[in-house]
Amino acid sequence: MPLETPSRIVSELASRGYNAEREAVTLLAGAPEPALALEAAIEHAPDDALRITTEHVRAVLDADGAPDAPTAPGADAATATGSARKGAGASLQDDAESANEHPSVSTGTAGSRSGGSEGDAPVETKESNDDLTAAGTTAAESTAAQSPSSAHDRDPSLRSLEIANDMTGQSTGTGEYKHFVRTFRDRYERLSGLLRGRVNHRPAESIQHMAGGEDASMIGLVNDVRSTASGHWLIELEDTTGTFPALVMKDKGIADMVEEIMMDECIAIDGTLADDSGILFADSIHFPDIPRTHKPSTADRHVQAALISDVHVGSDEFMADAWHRFAEWLHTDEAEHVEYLLICGDMVEGVGVYPDQDEELDIVDIYEQYETFAEHLKEVPGDMEIVMIPGNHDAVRLAEPQPGFDEELREIMAAHDARIVSNPATVTVEGVSILMYHGVSLDEVIAELPEEKASYDEPHKAMYQLLKKRHVAPQYGGHVRMAPEEKDYLTIDEVPDVFHTGHVHKLGWGKYHNVLAVNSGCWQAQTDFQKSVNIDPDAGYAPILDLDTLEMTVRKFS
Repeated sequence: MPLETPSRIVSELASRGYNAEREAVTLLAGAPEPALALEAAIEHAPDDALRITTEHVRAVLDADGAPDAPTAPGADAATATGSARKGAGASLQDDAESANEHPSVSTGTAGSRSGGSEGDAPVETKESNDDLTAAGTTAAESTAAQSPSSAHDRDPSLRSLEIANDMTGQSTGTGEYKHFVRTFRDRYERLSGLLRGRVNHRPAESIQHMAGGEDASMIGLVNDVRSTASGHWLIELEDTTGTFPALVMKDKGIADMVEEIMMDECIAIDGTLADDSGILFADSIHFPDIPRTHKPSTADRHVQAALISDVHVGSDEFMADAWHRFAEWLHTDEAEHVEYLLICGDMVEGVGVYPDQDEELDIVDIYEQYETFAEHLKEVPGDMEIVMIPGNHDAVRLAEPQPGFDEELREIMAAHDARIVSNPATVTVEGVSILMYHGVSLDEVIAELPEEKASYDEPHKAMYQLLKKRHVAPQYGGHVRMAPEEKDYLTIDEVPDVFHTGHVHKLGWGKYHNVLAVNSGCWQAQTDFQKSVNIDPDAGYAPILDLDTLEMTVRKFS
């Protein structure tokens, strides 16, 4: 096979069991005889090498200008070594899958998988109100009909990928009280700025000196929400000057909005002061929210991104067979336009995350879990752009924002030169901004809000609430642990085009004010712990996003 394109070089290396650095692939493609250069680079690489580096390629290209053809024994040895690695990877997949049978991801009720359809048919989102149309064949049927194609003709020069809000290596907080004050003050300043154009804000200290009966508006962080003996709601707001109470009468139309309010979020209240100026009678409540006029950006060409999360390698219930089918599909002609893979946390199962977790582990060493994950990641086409953020099962601090993995773990997962960034982070892919957040706060939202506003069966509705609050984890002191920093990295300053989360192991998607919210499910069948807490996961799915239209297809590989 001629190796005139980088993608074909990557595919040839993958067939030998190798991956490669991007610059190494570029050098090979530019060599006078790419095929001979590739063989020589493989022969030059150490026997235990997992990838071809730029150093390996330069060594053979700099020797007399161009490589000679390797001798037959050397070529055979290199091929045999690559085949052995490939075989080892296959056995890891087989060992990691405890059984082919796994609990159904269905909740047993029609339509409970949000946005989904019955059976295995992939579905597409085409409208902002969760309206769906079914595609004609299942992903499994489609994959079976395609022979793996390792020669995607992709042009990396057309790609663009930018990262914003990555706090990796920038942590400054030590947990002192003053650092928490600094973080909340930053939250207030940034979110209140989004509300000041809608209300005539007065500081709490100023309102306290206003005359009774005057109209007043205040922007503040929610310091307290409680019901009175007569069924009304009392909301205490706090700004940088003090606190002030507002009363929402139970017969007011805005009373239902109180059910959506969470502690520590930033809101604005308009109303009229009582005669004694001691309380504000609320007439309206405002959230920072996403403007209804938001128009998302799209890519200038037809290109796709796969959105996945919660792989959980190391668990007894990691679905290696489903992952293998997904990776194989990525090599087919049908997946030719899937050039990006965005993984939203929990690459591994971790150790000691929940009680008696060790009884459900297939791999008990955390580093071995990441090494096995890296082997599975090598099945993905080598020319794909990969972005990963950590989750609560990963080997980073639990407090959010979570920095990207340390250098030791990065080296273990270095095969694809993946971009490893913090949780949360905003990834702009060919002009489309994608807010990636693992999603621990979804537990909080679902616990605090009425079921029709947020539930595990419809996780995207809980995501709508975070978009409305313009903060990925507004409530402090519950499920989410917060690390105080110089700024609040959890604030949603810029409106994203796509909001991608994981964590709850449920599949759900829809549009909120033209922002596509996607919770991408998981790759772990139901564990005993999940059974004990009534979690029925949606496992083995891969949402595929068209970046040029923001339409989405969900493919099932389990």
